[in-house]
Amino acid sequence: MDAVNINRSHKKFNLSAIIYQSYSKIHQHPFYKYLILLLGLPVHLIILLVYLSKKKNDSYSSIHKETKKALLMSGYKEELKLEYKEQIIRKQAFFGEKVRQMDSEKLAEKWADEQFQKTLIEKTNSKLELLGEKRITFQDTFHALVLNPFFLVITLIPGLLMYLFIFLYSNAYLKYIFDRLIMSLFVIVGVVFLVFTILHLSPFNPAANILGETATKEQIAAFNHLYGLDQTYFSQLWNAVKGIATFDLGTSFTGNEDVASSIARKFPITLTLAVISLTMAILIAIPVGIISATKPNSFLDYTFMFFALIGLSIPNFWQGLIFILNFSIKLKWLPATFSPENWLSIIMPAVVLGTGLTASIARMMRSSTLEVINEDYIITAKSKGLGQRQVLWKHAVGNAMIPVITVIGLLFGGMLGGAAVTEKVFNISGIGSYIVDKQFVPDIPSILGGVVYIAITISLVNLFVDILYAFFDPRIRSKMKQY
Repeated sequence: MDAVNINRSHKKFNLSAIIYQSYSKIHQHPFYKYLILLLGLPVHLIILLVYLSKKKNDSYSSIHKETKKALLMSGYKEELKLEYKEQIIRKQAFFGEKVRQMDSEKLAEKWADEQFQKTLIEKTNSKLELLGEKRITFQDTFHALVLNPFFLVITLIPGLLMYLFIFLYSNAYLKYIFDRLIMSLFVIVGVVFLVFTILHLSPFNPAANILGETATKEQIAAFNHLYGLDQTYFSQLWNAVKGIATFDLGTSFTGNEDVASSIARKFPITLTLAVISLTMAILIAIPVGIISATKPNSFLDYTFMFFALIGLSIPNFWQGLIFILNFSIKLKWLPATFSPENWLSIIMPAVVLGTGLTASIARMMRSSTLEVINEDYIITAKSKGLGQRQVLWKHAVGNAMIPVITVIGLLFGGMLGGAAVTEKVFNISGIGSYIVDKQFVPDIPSILGGVVYIAITISLVNLFVDILYAFFDPRIRSKMKQY
């Protein structure tokens, strides 16, 4: 029975310790400090009332006042001021600087005040320790209340968001992900602001472009009023940001379509094309890069890198047209344009898009592996008698994959943003071709919707890449836990 009680007390202590440690760390971060105050406002009000009640019986204030009075009466501050003033004058004389009495007075006053406050706090805390007391602080009050199960129960619902955030912060991996999500949010807002400003300042006139040259001034004015283009810059920007925050991207100028629905319809084909192309590139490029690195300057190495260079040099639109001419028109093996009903129609676009990806990843994998296999720890592993294959796959490839993951993430994010050229060549109604078609109007809601989609997509891909870093590199995992 005693063992059970000890175990329960230990669990309760661990829970309260985790909450308190996370709460203390959060207060060191200015943004999170105010965020948790907002999330747990009802709980903080309760803690504030308890804190103010306890503070009435706190002897810290009275001891602080008495110590301050004693130090002032002893002339300690004036002694500090004279000492610092003499140091400043000697320093100026040593470096041959002109002695400025007023500046010396101000600087000596500042240093003396800082040292006085430091000494005051030290002496006050020493007296409190002699009395066996401790200063009552807001954070200590929070800690004491957290130890009480009744307090946790009554504040669970009003402080649910705060406790969830504290739990999130206590886990290194969840905190790592949350930090990057917050950064991504700022990136998205910044991108929206920048793109909207550029579109607003552009010389294009959406009303005139859509209604045509025969449109009257009244028709153009009615169009601008209908879509809010006659409002001020800040009003339009606010409406755009508010719409994005509420997941209402508005309707397009051309076709009067719902932008969010249009992007949702075009996303699956862009995602399918990107995934197939990237999968093909990884399956080919990673082994090719490793083989080239393990056999440098060999026939295989030169052959693989020669084809990789060709893959990087071929423009997508030219390769796509050559494929259509040969495999569609001459050989009639594959359809020339994409059709959702025919899975064969995705082969040529995927190969065209994957050619450049394969070349980029293969070259990066080769250079990264070459760099790693010449490191000291690889030489040490070989000297211990480990086989070449074991050294390669256990020690070299994992570390070599870190820069390769960066390249893969950037390329994949770019593809999800829309491979406009490839989509145009094969008549694919994806995100890339959608944004290209809308930018010449300019169809502001559609372009903003597409840009927000791209920003969110690339941010999520970068987040996934950061998580993969932690998986492949133990140094990053260690830093995450220490932060």
